[in-house]
Amino acid sequence: MKVSAFTFIKNGQILGYPFIQSIKSVLEIVDEFVINVGKSEDNTLELIRSIPSSKIRIIESTWNDSMQDRGYVYGQQKMIAQFNCTGDWAFYIEGDEIYHEDDLQKIKKSMEIHLNNPDVEALVFDFLHFYGNTNSILNSPGWYRSEARIIKSSVRSYAPDGLFWLVLDSNKKGRYPKSKHTGVSCFHYGWARSEDHMNLKVRQVEKYWGNSPVTIDYTHMDHAIIEKFKGTHPKVVTDWLNDDTGLFQTDSKYKLSKKQRKHRLMIKLENFFNIELSKKHYKLIK
Repeated sequence: MKVSAFTFIKNGQILGYPFIQSIKSVLEIVDEFVINVGKSEDNTLELIRSIPSSKIRIIESTWNDSMQDRGYVYGQQKMIAQFNCTGDWAFYIEGDEIYHEDDLQKIKKSMEIHLNNPDVEALVFDFLHFYGNTNSILNSPGWYRSEARIIKSSVRSYAPDGLFWLVLDSNKKGRYPKSKHTGVSCFHYGWARSEDHMNLKVRQVEKYWGNSPVTIDYTHMDHAIIEKFKGTHPKVVTDWLNDDTGLFQTDSKYKLSKKQRKHRLMIKLENFFNIELSKKHYKLIK
């Protein structure tokens, strides 16, 4: 079995991504790591080149700034990297996603088990969304609780906006990949960056979605969905973690948005009917 990891990144240093830690977190279980580095205004490329691993293969690209339709440029950049993968599995890792060293062999075992099962096209992870600091996580159907992050290279797949895969059974219509769960969680640290980094990211990337940038205020969040993280962080990210202690505190005077009120209602429905309502871009199979 050969495993390819892949990602794309641009201005990772300026935007505060733990992208070096992200890459290092899975090197142990992959045979190659394909990294599509967009033309950047910082030392992103140099930092990646400094990682002492022969598994890393760098592709340099220039983003199409005229593509500003629903984040499709992200799909373009993701697929540039994926189309260069040569493994049986393609393991997609975003620049703010990190995997725990205690889970690596479990991930590898899941790939081995399902390698020759034609009914399994992709593998799914639960997600821990850190928010405000690295002691607090969000639990809401408004924040995807699970997502497919590994797909077989033999599957005809593409990413419409970089966030998920569609499988092409025909040339006209895509479907979500048939998947099995790894039983492992992905540590998502993007919203644990400083507000300054987050707002800089918003100003740089919202144009690719055809949107005007808005100002992010971490305290404008529903306090009811913030929970204390009770586990341990991956060792590779230790130096990146912030020094904040305790649960992240929201603005007590903040009035929930319409979308946040909708998510509160969904949580009530989840609890009452014992169901799970977060969006899923995959189809779990038995």
